[in-house]
Amino acid sequence: MIKSVKLRHPIRNIFAVIIVLFAAAFVYDAALRPAFNWPQVAKYVFDRRISEAAFNTVQLTVYSMVIAVLLGILLAVMRLSPNPVFKSLSWFYLWVFRGTPVYVQLTFWGLLSVIYPVIDLGLPFLSPFITLPTGDALNVFQLAVIGLALNEAAYIAEIVRAGILSVDHGQEEAATALGMSWFQLMARVIIPQSMRVIIPPVGNEVISMLKTTSLVTAVPYSFDLFTRSRDISAEAFTPIPLFLVASIWYLAFTSILMIGQYFLEKRFARGIGAAQPEKKAAVANGLVTVVGPANDRAGETPKDPRGGGTP
Repeated sequence: MIKSVKLRHPIRNIFAVIIVLFAAAFVYDAALRPAFNWPQVAKYVFDRRISEAAFNTVQLTVYSMVIAVLLGILLAVMRLSPNPVFKSLSWFYLWVFRGTPVYVQLTFWGLLSVIYPVIDLGLPFLSPFITLPTGDALNVFQLAVIGLALNEAAYIAEIVRAGILSVDHGQEEAATALGMSWFQLMARVIIPQSMRVIIPPVGNEVISMLKTTSLVTAVPYSFDLFTRSRDISAEAFTPIPLFLVASIWYLAFTSILMIGQYFLEKRFARGIGAAQPEKKAAVANGLVTVVGPANDRAGETPKDPRGGGTP
């Protein structure tokens, strides 16, 4: 009988103790450091202005991601299309929006009324049916959503394209042989199998979008969480406590999103890498299946690989 002995890791344990001591020292120092001003943090963390700004940040994130996902799927399909016009247009969109900083893009959206003073709606080469001043047609919140969504759509498109390409081409051939239409193929075969590849990076993009909303001051939209905290800190002359308040809210939202991402990944990864029940039983019993020509094994009695006799 073999008796297993647990392998010791003294060096690793020493480093773990050192890290824990450093972490405890940091927490103790932060709790007593006057610059953090924890009473001010407690005063403003549930302030009405901060709560409203947090809600505005959530709205920016949700609206931008919904538009980005829908547009990203369209761009991914166009990129995979055999039509050269669709493929070129999608490539050009990705090249522009992935190649320029989002802050610069948001600044341009803030200057939209300068670039296009009016918005004309109508048919080409004819008098417009409706003419609206750009400033009246779009407010700064809508411009912030549009700017964030168009930038994010470029990244979502590449994620969706990678997910679709991860599905084996034989799945498409089998579905076509069964007479499925393109929409049935995508809804029942391609999309469900590609979701396990798409969900993790899209979840990361949602979390990234939540934090990217702090850049909408470039539009300028000043009622998001970070900008509102900065403005209040300028009034109260307490920048560090207010930035800690904003960080607490961002961490709370991010934690919720990470939990949701975990369960979504678990839901769409069901059956991936799971062994068949009979294979599990064979491994547990120590039995090995012998693979070979049927005529070579005909009439032979199965042997127990653990030694002697039949199983």
